[in-house]
Amino acid sequence: MSRNAVTAGRSGSLSTEESSSGSSSGSSEEEGGGRKMRSAVLVKRNERKRRSYSPRHTSPSSPPNPPKRYRQARPGRREEREEEEEREVKRKEEEVKKKKKEDVDPILTRTGGAYIPPARLRMLQAQYTDKTSVGYQRLAWEALKKSINGFINKVNVSNISNIVRELFQENVIRGRGLLARSLLQAQAASPTFTHVYAALVAIINTKFPHMGELISKRLILQFRKGFQRNNKVQCLSSSRFLAHLVNQQVVHEILALEILTLLLDNPTDDSVEVAVGFLKECGMKLGELTPRGLHGVFESLRGILHQGQIDKRVQYMIEVMYAIRKDGFKEHPAVLEELDKVDEDDQFTHLLSLEDEVDPEDTLNVFKHDPDYVQNEEKYNAIKTEILGPVSSDSSGGEGESGDDSEEGSDDEGE
Repeated sequence: MSRNAVTAGRSGSLSTEESSSGSSSGSSEEEGGGRKMRSAVLVKRNERKRRSYSPRHTSPSSPPNPPKRYRQARPGRREEREEEEEREVKRKEEEVKKKKKEDVDPILTRTGGAYIPPARLRMLQAQYTDKTSVGYQRLAWEALKKSINGFINKVNVSNISNIVRELFQENVIRGRGLLARSLLQAQAASPTFTHVYAALVAIINTKFPHMGELISKRLILQFRKGFQRNNKVQCLSSSRFLAHLVNQQVVHEILALEILTLLLDNPTDDSVEVAVGFLKECGMKLGELTPRGLHGVFESLRGILHQGQIDKRVQYMIEVMYAIRKDGFKEHPAVLEELDKVDEDDQFTHLLSLEDEVDPEDTLNVFKHDPDYVQNEEKYNAIKTEILGPVSSDSSGGEGESGDDSEEGSDDEGE
């Protein structure tokens, strides 16, 4: 019994060992098959990736493209190319500048170009024979501007009659914008000659009333701008010119009363100072034309003086104004005897207001080509002959020669 049991136990253990060894061998065989399958999958995956990265027009079996061979740059080649590019750019710039110089004539520009000496100006005028051309009219415009500026700069009490005759030799109808601008600039630069410029405007107004109206409108607009911007210097100069135009009866006295009312309505130190200066210039004429209006202005000044809200200096100016009125404005006459050149019956008085819409007509200051230039010049020659009478050939110079002695400073004015 015991031997059979032992043999049975041994056989059982052997069977178990065989089974275990068989199972282990089977599992190792399975692991080897799995590894082979995984390696095959990896090979296929790598092959797909290689196909996806390869060019489409080449097959997977074709050999890869050979690497590109770049030519080695020659030393200094880059610097030579940059120098060639710089030379090309400079050449193009020089061509553009040369073309501009050839195409643009400085005479035909808006500002007339640089200063042209009188001798060269006459030589250029001789080159243009067609009076309807832009070049000829531009040269005539520049000569007219220089001539007008020269006459305005030379006018004074003693030679005003001669200046007026010489001024009428030029086409002031065509250059009325230049004349108005030159007068306003000259008066702003030297206010002490305001009475002379006002007398000149009064004489011109008798023959060409629209010029006197244009100058008055520009002065009104200038005064309004200065008042709105609190520019005392501009208000003083423009109001002084308007006061002398009232004295010459170029402008109606209603405008003077409107200016005084505006300045004294909300009194400040500057507004009262401007009002007193304006009243000194035209107080005598206002006393002759509208004594009640002048009395109302002085009553307003009295009220301002009693309030005492202004500076002591301005209060003293009001007191001096009362002394001048008491003296009868003897030291501030309306019109000097030497400048009383116009009869009251011959004068045109313009009724203007501060509240009117004012058109300064600034386009008259700029050159414009006139297709009817010859006809307009003939019309003005007829008007000139009617005003001045027949003029001898010796006294009438060529166009542009009368303004040769004008000051060079007047040529730098802006358009």
